[in-house]
Amino acid sequence: MYRTILIAADGSDNSVRAAKEAVKMASLAKGAEVTILYVIDHNEAGNEEIHHGASPEFEMARQQKIQPVIDLLEKEKIFHKVEMIYGIPSHVITEYASDRNFDLLIMGKRGLNPMQEMVLGSVSRSVLNKVDVPMLIVK
Repeated sequence: MYRTILIAADGSDNSVRAAKEAVKMASLAKGAEVTILYVIDHNEAGNEEIHHGASPEFEMARQQKIQPVIDLLEKEKIFHKVEMIYGIPSHVITEYASDRNFDLLIMGKRGLNPMQEMVLGSVSRSVLNKVDVPMLIVK
């Protein structure tokens, strides 16, 4: 069973779908714990520096982005915590998941076609190729 689950969430519909799967998995194991990881990427961090550091407005905006994920877990009374970390999403997710020995990592996929993935890159693909934790990618 998966007792410690990591959800990489960014506020997108894809991360909400991933959270729904996390709820299903966590419901199978008594005492399961879910960590929601929101990575503040370098572009967003750059905007904060321009606006004189991390203000309550930025913090509130991030919280609102992941609130649907939190709501799903709270509705099912699943223990959870939220971590917000600055960095490059694929690197942070990979390191965070591997360093803490999660039983499962769940993240959404945008559904890019192969050409778009080649040009734009894919965080889920990058993490999948580097992480040493079982991973579920939700489309």
